[in-house]
Amino acid sequence: MRGKLGGSQSGQSQQQVAYLRQLQREMRVEETLHIPLTELNVIVFDIETTGFYPDQGDQIISIGAIKVKGDEIKEEETFYSLVRSEKPISNEISSLTGLTNEQLTTAPLLSETLFEFFRFAQDYTLVAHHANHEKMFLQHASWKLYRAPFKHRLVDMSFLYRIAEPEAKLITLEECCNHNGIPIIGRHHALEDAKLTAQLWSIYVNKLKRLGCESLKDLYERYTMV
Repeated sequence: MRGKLGGSQSGQSQQQVAYLRQLQREMRVEETLHIPLTELNVIVFDIETTGFYPDQGDQIISIGAIKVKGDEIKEEETFYSLVRSEKPISNEISSLTGLTNEQLTTAPLLSETLFEFFRFAQDYTLVAHHANHEKMFLQHASWKLYRAPFKHRLVDMSFLYRIAEPEAKLITLEECCNHNGIPIIGRHHALEDAKLTAQLWSIYVNKLKRLGCESLKDLYERYTMV
């Protein structure tokens, strides 16, 4: 689900910056620490990029996300958009993601897609598999486009794996899905990867609850001891 912005490009930019700054002012990140994981509203998301280094010119080319409350995946509440590429993507990236230069040259601008993503995410806690990748790109884009810092709480799924099953040594998304009996469908498609990660989140919040780790506060305290 992705809405359209009206008005001129400059008007859109002013509206986007004003909205994001208001969202950040109203964000109460600390309060989420104490909400039970089985009740916490989260946005599980994934981005596909042309590389690993946004400060060296690598770009976001798609964003996918899905809403989850506790262990309930909101199947109908999803976000997906391609992102216009400023330069041709490599054959390797095209083969990996299934995206083509033709698709990306007509896709929405990053400023529009990212704004719509933040509007979808609101002030929810964000969740991603190996979230440092997503964090770097969102920090870079937020500042470059809006001169606004990235302030959402972002939880790395690997925290949950390491605490719930440290002996499993799970790293890749494929390993985590196979370990939990989740069929791998649509790998390296941003929305499909987000859905796979959402299934993992719904499983692990219950595994952690059984271990007595019931909130993000418990999660972070346990993680420092691992």
